[in-house]
Amino acid sequence: MMKKDFSEFVLNISYDDIPAEVLAIMHRSLLDTIGVAAIGSQSEISAIVKKFTAMHMPCGVATPAAHMLFGGQKTSPMGAAMAGAFSIDSIDAHDGYSAVKGHAGSAVLPGVLAIIDALLNEGKSVSGQDLIVALTIGYEVSYRAGLTLHATTPDYHTSGAWTAVGVAAAGARLLGLDESQLNHAVGIAEYHGPRSQMLRCIDHPTMLRDGVGWGAPTGVSAAYLAAEGFTGAPAITVDSNEAAPFWDDLGERWEVSNTHYKAYPVCRWAHPAIDAVSDLMKEHNLKSHQIERARISTFHYATRLAGHAPQSIDELTYALAYPFAIMAARGKIGIEELQPSILADPEIQRISRATSIVESEHYTKISTRKRWADVTLYLTDGSELKSDPYTPRGDPDNPLSDAEISAKFHLFTDSILGKPRADSIEAIVTKPAADIDLSALFELVFPAPLSAI
Repeated sequence: MMKKDFSEFVLNISYDDIPAEVLAIMHRSLLDTIGVAAIGSQSEISAIVKKFTAMHMPCGVATPAAHMLFGGQKTSPMGAAMAGAFSIDSIDAHDGYSAVKGHAGSAVLPGVLAIIDALLNEGKSVSGQDLIVALTIGYEVSYRAGLTLHATTPDYHTSGAWTAVGVAAAGARLLGLDESQLNHAVGIAEYHGPRSQMLRCIDHPTMLRDGVGWGAPTGVSAAYLAAEGFTGAPAITVDSNEAAPFWDDLGERWEVSNTHYKAYPVCRWAHPAIDAVSDLMKEHNLKSHQIERARISTFHYATRLAGHAPQSIDELTYALAYPFAIMAARGKIGIEELQPSILADPEIQRISRATSIVESEHYTKISTRKRWADVTLYLTDGSELKSDPYTPRGDPDNPLSDAEISAKFHLFTDSILGKPRADSIEAIVTKPAADIDLSALFELVFPAPLSAI
């Protein structure tokens, strides 16, 4: 595919223009993110936001309407995007990109699904290929806008700041906007996007999370506003001299190819230490009671995750010592380890409190497109075990296999949706895009899980 400028890329790129490896990533992200949405639908965050959007963002009799992901209710497309984004973001297990310091899919998927559902409810025709193209646009634009934002502003903004731009671009494509309307849509989304500071949520973990809960509906509303003639200032993350280097190879090189996947439902900054202790425990046939204390050496941002004694699942999500201790004590971090009872486990508490976290200047320097850590275990017999330097599994150069992505999906869905429903979702989204039956898919991903009815 020849290089295209921004508007031509968004409005005219065809399914056949997208490389096969990028399409494969979109199918993988679709399955993975739906799985996270399913387990996220059970969270307290999800319940609160679904209630809020139903009350404050309802659909009218003759207005666009979309279903909440695993919610069963209809609301406005903005409400559906918000509920879906908060549900996905409530379980920190969704895909991301290390260099952009965040996540696209948690906003792009619910935003795209909300607009497509609204179009289908209006009797419009939308295909499986349209879904995959819109997701591809949303991811690629989000990543590039995010890279631009991080390079040109001093604050470390949440993903909601730049995913709003990607959702707006995908929405503009789905709604059939013209070039002028597209430019206004991304300008509106960028201007109204939540410029929330990520480290505030790291230092004080709450339900705010990664900003996508407002980034997704901001992008959706921007596309609808532009369609009505609302104007916006040019998006500086797209249309400025400073932004140019991040967009000059759009359509030639794909940032989507840098998407990573999480093996554990906690902040990715904790993953290299979790992988390291997991391997040390297995290699040396250790039991947790043999650990007297531990030391994690890692990059600066990860040291902000401390979290030796989290008081909520929100605090656990943005912790390092506690999920590290969970892996040491239980050998896994799955659904059972996301229950509030995990916070009172005495053995996990002991190891967490006995774990020191120190910054390595070297790891801080090299943790740009990678996240680095090593672990030392001090055993009760007086011996010490030190790991090699680790980066997380799931990066493009150390990927989770298709079988591992499938296993993760079923871990998150089977007990909540029932295995037949989970199997049906997987069968649909792993088909070639031309064979994806959106009506069948939506009948599976919009009704509430059986456990929530």
